Amino acid sequence: MENYKKLINPQNTIELIKEYEFSFKKRFGQNFLIDENVLGKIIRGADISKEDTVLEIGPGIGTMTQALCEAAGEVIAVEIDRELIPILEKTLSPFENVRIINEDILKLDLKTVTDKPVKVVANLPYYITTPIIMGLFESGAPIKSITVMVQKEVADRMKALPGGKDYGALSLAVQYYAEPEIIANVPQNCFIPRPNVGSAVINLKAHSDPPVYTRDREYMFRVIKAAFSQRRKKLTNALKNDGELKLSGEKISEALRELSFPEDVRGERLSLEDFARLSEILRA
Repeated sequence: MENYKKLINPQNTIELIKEYEFSFKKRFGQNFLIDENVLGKIIRGADISKEDTVLEIGPGIGTMTQALCEAAGEVIAVEIDRELIPILEKTLSPFENVRIINEDILKLDLKTVTDKPVKVVANLPYYITTPIIMGLFESGAPIKSITVMVQKEVADRMKALPGGKDYGALSLAVQYYAEPEIIANVPQNCFIPRPNVGSAVINLKAHSDPPVYTRDREYMFRVIKAAFSQRRKKLTNALKNDGELKLSGEKISEALRELSFPEDVRGERLSLEDFARLSEILRA
């Protein structure tokens, strides 16, 4: 392969931005990674090999894409900002194993892009992290894993266990689909421009089968959402006040007794398995 400028070098990134007179857009949450050590941790944490097809969301100017092209068999890079497409075509020109798609990942049907199992790698805009991750898992596309740069507190919430302050609906939703592992904490000076918050890289290894049984997944997640919609409330009151569930206090109390929980228990005390069992009883 011909020599090419590696964008993980901060000077090369700055030169390219100036050459194309590129302006960062707040609405797309653009922060470009410039730390080679962190980049290496992402590639290793995602466990990328030449056997893999990688879907990268938000490649930006192609910094991480270059490393992914070196490591993977095939890379599909989905970028929403059309102003970045000519830059990507230049920075990725040395590679024949990459496809650039100018689309919004939230509107893209992955099944039309590839029929192969994919490993997703992304430096996500923080304001839209959860919809993207949940959209990927719920799409039905064959996803092996998702390795993403997210806001540090969001990574903590994804990995949180029952009883902790970070535990909530996001923890349960992510852990239903995958096993989360934080692989790196990333300070603000690893990006251009610097974000206002600390970041973390988290790997979500998809479960081959859900870890709990439920006849109605959507109903279980409605129960979970209601349980955490008012964190300080007892679970009985939180579920009873949810207009969508239409449950009586008596029915909720009976279900909690059946599961050996006290009547004043709060949602953060219940595990994913507890919520699965609770939803089965309430649904019946």
